[in-house]
Amino acid sequence: MNAIQRSRIVLKILNKFYPKTPIPLKHRNIFTLLISVLLSAQCTDLNVNNVTKNIYPKYNKPEHFVKLGRKKIEKLIKSIGIFRIKAKSVYNLSKTLVEKYNGKVPKTFEQLEQLPGVGHKTASVVMSQGFGYPAFPVDTHIHRLAQRWGLTNGKNVIQTEKDLKLLFPKKYWNKLHLQIIYYGREFCKARDCYGITCKICTSCYPNRKKPVKTKKA
Repeated sequence: MNAIQRSRIVLKILNKFYPKTPIPLKHRNIFTLLISVLLSAQCTDLNVNNVTKNIYPKYNKPEHFVKLGRKKIEKLIKSIGIFRIKAKSVYNLSKTLVEKYNGKVPKTFEQLEQLPGVGHKTASVVMSQGFGYPAFPVDTHIHRLAQRWGLTNGKNVIQTEKDLKLLFPKKYWNKLHLQIIYYGREFCKARDCYGITCKICTSCYPNRKKPVKTKKA
């Protein structure tokens, strides 16, 4: 079985398990989506949602966070990992949006990736989930799963993103990104499946007997 055949199996199973894919990070607008994605680095979506549910009703525009200032932002997000670094990014990002983009989130990868604290993965999530532009955000979880399922040789997240984009038609990218995340959390966990128990792993590799070692992103 080659990667193309495995990709068809993956798509079929994921569509069956997750016909609908709500965005896991709660947000009010594209700006708050951007902030939530930034906050979710090294942190669960659930933790981010628990924190932002008390923030977004009151603060949901770049102007609000500029007015708050770094120290107050730190207090609001202190239960999130590396909160000081994230508070600095949230403040500087908000300041840039107000000064350079009239308080609006820009609609291109290039402009998004120039914002403080925003990398390619964060930009990809905002482009796909916020603006509906075809993108394939690859985080450490998707990187691990793509290796287990034989869709990439797993050198790094950049290579994995390229490989997945070649295997799957563009029209599936946005939904597929979320389907893979949902499936990984529920059935193909890092310390649970090990590439030998879940439906996708056993379908793609029916003769696999030993746990799979995946390369870190």
